Amino acid sequence: MSVDQAGSELGDLVTPRGVVAQLRCGTKKQILQELARRAATVTGIADRRIYEALSERERLGTTGIGGGVAIPHCRLPELARMHGMFARLERPVPFEAIDEQPVDLVFLLLAPAEAGAEHLKALARVSRLLRDRPMCEKLRGANSADALYALLSGS
Repeated sequence: MSVDQAGSELGDLVTPRGVVAQLRCGTKKQILQELARRAATVTGIADRRIYEALSERERLGTTGIGGGVAIPHCRLPELARMHGMFARLERPVPFEAIDEQPVDLVFLLLAPAEAGAEHLKALARVSRLLRDRPMCEKLRGANSADALYALLSGS
């Protein structure tokens, strides 16, 4: 699958409302808290519940995949479908990533509890897109949430 196909496939996970162009956070905890707060408005699930599920997943191992990218994710029984959010940080933040580099591109993925294979396929699509260096450079260079959404959704 090409990166363009992976990008066009993310249009079903993220909405224009779920894209943040300049997220201002100084720590990994703040990133997860802020994304949980924003996801709560989209999902109707309490931000504390989302944050706790994300934190629990991070305790199993970092979701910082390297190259300045993190893909925090979790499953929540309260969800009926998958939700994605994307944030470009105002400046890179330490995230305990596998390459020990700070993170500036974050894709949050929330999945229903029973979405086993579907959750893994979505993670693979996001990972494939965000491991593509030219795509990451485009995301880092985009000047608005609309431009970021267009890159992520392939529109």
